[in-house]
Amino acid sequence: MCALPLQGIGSVLVGNYLKARAMHSVAFVTCPNASVADSIAGGLVSEKLAACVNIVPSVQSVYTWEGKVTRDNEVLLIIKTRSSLADKLNAFVKAHHPYECPEVISMKIESGYPPYLNWISESTVDS
Repeated sequence: MCALPLQGIGSVLVGNYLKARAMHSVAFVTCPNASVADSIAGGLVSEKLAACVNIVPSVQSVYTWEGKVTRDNEVLLIIKTRSSLADKLNAFVKAHHPYECPEVISMKIESGYPPYLNWISESTVDS
């Protein structure tokens, strides 16, 4: 079995498999409407906090808020970024989101297509 470090993407090729070192993440943010979603998505990409943001136009959210079960139609953002930018991404969303407690959750990418992961790194700035 061979293990080779790959430059720029924090990954190791083991045999025929790429194993990421969790250098990249996918974050999820729900927004009240398309206007807020578009504004946050554009800002994240412009500020190089995200390489790409998918805007999913309609999700039904069911949650408890202030003791009541609530149902809302929301817009979902799927954000591809560096794991090291999580705190800055959280701060940006909080500063630009109308919710008192916006949903901002992140999961580390364990594996992926090497050129795409490299593109995420090249498209974001970790300063």
